[in-house]
Amino acid sequence: MQKETEIKLRVSRETLAALRDHPLLKKRNKSGWQQSELFNQYYDTPERDLSRAKVALRLRRDGEQYIQTLKSRGHSVAGLSERNEWDWYLDKPELDLQKLDDNCWPVALADLDKQQLKPIFSTDFVRERAEIAWGRGKAKVVVEAALDLGKVLAGEREEDICELELELRQGEPAALLELAAELAADLPLTPCDISKAERGYRLFDPASYDIQPDAQKLLAETPLDGAFAALAWALLGSSQRLAEQYRFNGHWRLLQDWLQQLVDLRALLGSLGLAVPRASTRELRDALDALIADWRPRLEQGEHDEAARQQAPEAFRAELENTRWGLFSLNASRWLSSKAWCEGRNERGNRQGAAALGKWLPRLLAEEAEGLPLARAQQQPEVLADQLPRLQRMLVWLRLARGVLELAEVDRLYGELAKLQALLAHADAADALDALAAQAHTVQALKPWKALLK
Repeated sequence: MQKETEIKLRVSRETLAALRDHPLLKKRNKSGWQQSELFNQYYDTPERDLSRAKVALRLRRDGEQYIQTLKSRGHSVAGLSERNEWDWYLDKPELDLQKLDDNCWPVALADLDKQQLKPIFSTDFVRERAEIAWGRGKAKVVVEAALDLGKVLAGEREEDICELELELRQGEPAALLELAAELAADLPLTPCDISKAERGYRLFDPASYDIQPDAQKLLAETPLDGAFAALAWALLGSSQRLAEQYRFNGHWRLLQDWLQQLVDLRALLGSLGLAVPRASTRELRDALDALIADWRPRLEQGEHDEAARQQAPEAFRAELENTRWGLFSLNASRWLSSKAWCEGRNERGNRQGAAALGKWLPRLLAEEAEGLPLARAQQQPEVLADQLPRLQRMLVWLRLARGVLELAEVDRLYGELAKLQALLAHADAADALDALAAQAHTVQALKPWKALLK
């Protein structure tokens, strides 16, 4: 068994061609580009038992060589994945079921009759690979770069494969993100958090692609630094998977959810005070502000305009063909991987970052609640006009971490604040001010609201 660490980036055919001669790869290319044609057959039971267990079983033909591979899903976010992989070199194009023993086979499939395994889809593509190597400080980094062009085939359904894979052979995983970000500054590269196997399954069932990445469970004793990192990774990963699925099927709700992840991430970055200094988040906040400013009006227009909804998929494809989205995603991944918010943080910030989430979060919510002028808003609802960022900061934590709060009726508090935010976002409607005043009264009368302000 070996651990595979790679980053997958979706590209256009034009970008794929440009990558061969990109100066950064050209300078570090130690082998030249070697081309091969790969034929890959994936296996599962008719009930998709392997897919549910989050493993993929593949038989590959590479020239005259046959390779049987079992992969676990592992950890994958923002295009960067780490997973376990087992390879066996075979003499003929038939699965060797005896290789699938307890050393690699998932416990969840212990009772599965492996004789049920049948071919279900294939991925056939031409791969150009090269060994890319360079010095990173005192360490050497070796990466296999692969340019893949072909198709996923499932019965009569198919999807194009056009991507760059960067697989770490030697060095630290951070080097992959650094290389990808440098390339993405020049070319539109979209981190793609979906494997070729997941694409095959998606052709059978579009809902099989899970748009929510696995998230760490937060506890009251979780340090704030850990909680922040877990939530930021989850939001970033979810935004990537939503972008991929919206590109695939164009369902309007996915675009709405994609924008919400960006709004939540922006609010999260601005909510931690000295624990996450503003200077450390400036570039990410600026990039998020630009994305939100461009896409929020499209979403608002689409709520009442079917033509705007129909035009949105093409506009989103244009976004992905630009460098902005991919570069933001990769830079955010690098920032989180390196825990850049901790660098240069003062002692007060260090203490705050080490604080238990269950103690820090009530204080944050209380401070934000004190700044929300609900009493005045019942007579002058217009005073809430500039309070949307404050509400968003409260709601992102309540949405994602309210389980650590020892607060009665916390779900209701979240729901009523979400209603207040929705009204505030549409404050230009004719009856919005009266509705805002009434909702301000409802929130202020809540028991958990009063408990926060004690």
